[in-house]
Amino acid sequence: MRPGTTFQRRVEVRNSSEKDQHIELYAGAAAIEGSAFTASDGRAGNELSGWVSLESASVDLAPQERTAVKVTVAVPKAASKGERYGVIWAQISRPPTQQDNVGQIHRVGIRMYLDIGPGGEPPTDFRIDGMKTVPGSGEWPMVTAQVHNTGGRAIDVGGTLTLSSGSGTVKAGPFAVGTGVTIPPGQYGQVSALVDQPLAGGRWNARMTLFSGTVERTGEGQVILPGAVAAPVKSDAWGPLVLSLSVGGAATLVLVIAAVAWYLVRRERNRLRGGARPA
Repeated sequence: MRPGTTFQRRVEVRNSSEKDQHIELYAGAAAIEGSAFTASDGRAGNELSGWVSLESASVDLAPQERTAVKVTVAVPKAASKGERYGVIWAQISRPPTQQDNVGQIHRVGIRMYLDIGPGGEPPTDFRIDGMKTVPGSGEWPMVTAQVHNTGGRAIDVGGTLTLSSGSGTVKAGPFAVGTGVTIPPGQYGQVSALVDQPLAGGRWNARMTLFSGTVERTGEGQVILPGAVAAPVKSDAWGPLVLSLSVGGAATLVLVIAAVAWYLVRRERNRLRGGARPA
């Protein structure tokens, strides 16, 4: 938006509980810290929240009732160029009582991204770099990638990862790329996908497709899965167990067959010799 612009939006508030609720509405401060969109505690404000006004400071809703609330943002003429962040909050408060001396506050919000500057909306763009494999929190590994925000706006990215063998005959995925990573303009952030399928260890071709809004980008590279990525063997999983024995004990099995064959040949020779003796 250009400095001096005033615009309006509508947000919907719904009471999803089974009780009547008195819901407070207000705008609060937010920032991007590292790769996370972070809202301030309480009713702390910033420059953007000071430009926001709501048509109602609170609403009273019956169970499952919903209503629309008009939000007005008035950007001052003296506003400087740059991006601002905030949250529009819907909050339910329960003060302490004689039975319970701890107050409770429950709130849910909608993020606000507002860029101020002449020349129209800044571009959204990013690049995917440096895919690699890292240990996951459990038995499955993760494939991570660095995302460079090359545009002029903060981005929230999501997407998928697919893997294929060197020959392309084996494919795995798509694996979901975790969300919740916010990257400011010009900065880097890390995204990851959990490889939760049994796959052979070794080198795999990786293809990661990410999107932010309507902008979609794809990155390709090679990753190495550590050892054999296999699901746990259950007590009744005879197929993998038999395969393991037949492969692991191949040399022993050959020796056993040879010994049995030698024994049978020797026994046959002794029988023939015994039959040739005179009575």
